[in-house]
Amino acid sequence: MFDRNQPAAAGDAYHATASVPDAYHVGYPRGRDPGSDYYVRPAGLDMVGLFFRVLQYRWLVLGLLAAGILLAALFTLMQTPRYQALAKLEVLVPSARVFEDLELTSESSDIRAFQTAREKLKSRALAERVVFALNLTEREDFLFPRAGVSPLNIFYRAFSTEPPKTQSTLPQDALMRIATARVMSNLKVDLVPNTSLLAIDYRDQNPDYARDIANQIAQSFIDQRIDQSSKTSVQARDFIQEQVALVKERLQESEQALVAYAKTAGITVTGNEGSLLDTNLADINAALSKAIQENLDFERLVKQIDAGQGESLEQVLGSAALDKLRNMLVDLKGDYQSKRLLFKPDFPEMRQLASQIQETERQLGRGILAITDSIRLKHQETVAKVSDLQKKISELEGEKSAYQDKNIQYTILKREVDSNRAQYESLIGKLNDVAVGSELKTQNAAIVDLAVSPSRPYSPNLPINVAIGAIISLLLAASVIYLAELVNNAFSSSDQVEKELGLPVLGVLPLVTELELEQQLGNPQSALSETYRSLRTSLQFSGSDGAPATLLVTSSEPGEGKSTSVIKLAEDFASLGGRVLIIDADMRKPSIHRRFNEDNAIGLSNLLTNTLRRSDLSRLVRRGKSSNVFFISAGTVPQNPADLLSSARMGLIVSSLRKQFDMIIIDAPPVIGIADVPILSRLADATLFVVSTSKVSRKSVKMAVRRLSLAGANVVGVAMTMFTVGSFESNYRYGNQNYKYYTYSSSNKAIPEASSNSEVKNQDVDNWSVGLLVFRIREHFGNFVDRIKSIA
Repeated sequence: MFDRNQPAAAGDAYHATASVPDAYHVGYPRGRDPGSDYYVRPAGLDMVGLFFRVLQYRWLVLGLLAAGILLAALFTLMQTPRYQALAKLEVLVPSARVFEDLELTSESSDIRAFQTAREKLKSRALAERVVFALNLTEREDFLFPRAGVSPLNIFYRAFSTEPPKTQSTLPQDALMRIATARVMSNLKVDLVPNTSLLAIDYRDQNPDYARDIANQIAQSFIDQRIDQSSKTSVQARDFIQEQVALVKERLQESEQALVAYAKTAGITVTGNEGSLLDTNLADINAALSKAIQENLDFERLVKQIDAGQGESLEQVLGSAALDKLRNMLVDLKGDYQSKRLLFKPDFPEMRQLASQIQETERQLGRGILAITDSIRLKHQETVAKVSDLQKKISELEGEKSAYQDKNIQYTILKREVDSNRAQYESLIGKLNDVAVGSELKTQNAAIVDLAVSPSRPYSPNLPINVAIGAIISLLLAASVIYLAELVNNAFSSSDQVEKELGLPVLGVLPLVTELELEQQLGNPQSALSETYRSLRTSLQFSGSDGAPATLLVTSSEPGEGKSTSVIKLAEDFASLGGRVLIIDADMRKPSIHRRFNEDNAIGLSNLLTNTLRRSDLSRLVRRGKSSNVFFISAGTVPQNPADLLSSARMGLIVSSLRKQFDMIIIDAPPVIGIADVPILSRLADATLFVVSTSKVSRKSVKMAVRRLSLAGANVVGVAMTMFTVGSFESNYRYGNQNYKYYTYSSSNKAIPEASSNSEVKNQDVDNWSVGLLVFRIREHFGNFVDRIKSIA
């Protein structure tokens, strides 16, 4: 009986340790969503991965780089040599003086002045002066130069010959346009930073032309500015003289008109009458304001007197004489009251005191009356004063109104006189400045460095062209690699699978040709058989109870080696002594029966639909090629495979078969596009997911694993199939592993590491046979088509 808890066989001990990842021995976290990133991805650019991508496409990169360098060298030979001449010109901005809007100003030495000079150097007018000065319209080699890039240049370089000269029959104006355009197109003017220098850069196929034209441009610029300055000086002087005569005549006329009006209106020329009237009016206004204030104060006192409160006035209370009388009255009254206790009112002394009290009261009343009468008198005086001041103000305002009527016309005439006098004085000053004509004729630019004849061409530059060609080639290679990787978004290593799926890789199965597949599977000592045994050992360690009793094997898309892996795993587990059953649950595209050379007339679909006859029960479970290996084919293709697999009958069948066999391996259809696999995954103890290397897109694989996770499947790991051994990346990541180490000689001994050159050569010839080459081409083309379909 097959025991799932038994350890691996002696021959599998090494391979179990070598092929199961350490992370899986420690154990992957439970409850995590498969398909998400298990490892923490490093931040930044993966330089190691980028290095291996370059190594992977090394021949493409080297080929494009060599082609780019070769084309750059060829392009250099095809280019016509060009020479560069440089002259430097200083713009003397601070000493330059120009007329602008009839105002003599100095140009500010800001960047605008240098930009203006730069644009003038590049102008068409200056280019035409250069053409006339050098008579370039008569130079055929200048008017019609050689092509900048031409294959004929290679011939001229090889034989040191010159191209034939062309004879022009064009009219003079056309030749002038051509020469001017050539001068302007080959000219470059730049401002030297932090200086007042302009660098005149001219380039031409002839070194003498480059030198002469650069120097002539600088000289023509100086001549042009001197001509413009002289012309401006003469025009400004003539214009100012005309304006001086006109303004002088207007000034005389305006002065005569002002004097005549002043005599007629009786106004002095100084015009001080207006100021005297204003002063008098201001003084009277101030006096009126003071009088009104006094009137208000006395009026308030009079009202207080009329109200019978005259005794409480400040003037009354502040009077010393009245204060003395009040004190005397108080003393007398006090003495009268004190003696009243002793004497009767008729007593003579008492009568005398009463008479004194009455006399004092009469004197006090007369004193208060005198003060109030004086206040009333002052109030009447202020009222009269206010009235007089108001009358005076009215008189002054009338006089001022009459003066203003006269002064309006006088002010107009005087303003015209002042304006004409100011214009006349300004124009006289400008005319004196214009007289200094020598200053305007001085040079406002100077040549610092004359251009010299260049000794060698600046173009073509072979190192620069080669560098540009290499950069373009590398950019093109990077673009091609990026597009290739964008299309080829499949998994190429186990590290990628574990990082992006979060599942351990239980086995990595090498790629073999269709011609060698049956031979490799049938030979227990082949590399493919040994890797399958390693996968079997990994499955034995996948759970605490050993290998799962029911194992579901599926993939994301068809053609990933799923059915082959099912049969080989069944044979490997059966070799340990247990009974293994294969169930072909891929009812849409069954293939297990073809692998065993059997028919598919009776199978799982017939059992689920209860269309199996009693006489056919013995043919339901059939024996495979190896002992202890049995299989149930898919049967007749039904119309509703998902409904059959989700029925309760399917669960009962699996439970019944588990009692009869030590292990059941279910060959499930692909996950993408159909609902069969999520249903079947609930019936299995574990699910093994098959991923083909460099074939199926990562998006499809992630989607399939995600779908299994949502269905509750126990995905124990991944088996990578069709792995290409010998690439730079696989050698680096897996310690230069060589699957041929797992092959054996006919005497069951390992192949020696050292062998003769002839054996290696014969082996290489066998590997690269015509059949293998055809298989590789077909395989890569098929993978490319599958990726395009997956992306679409």
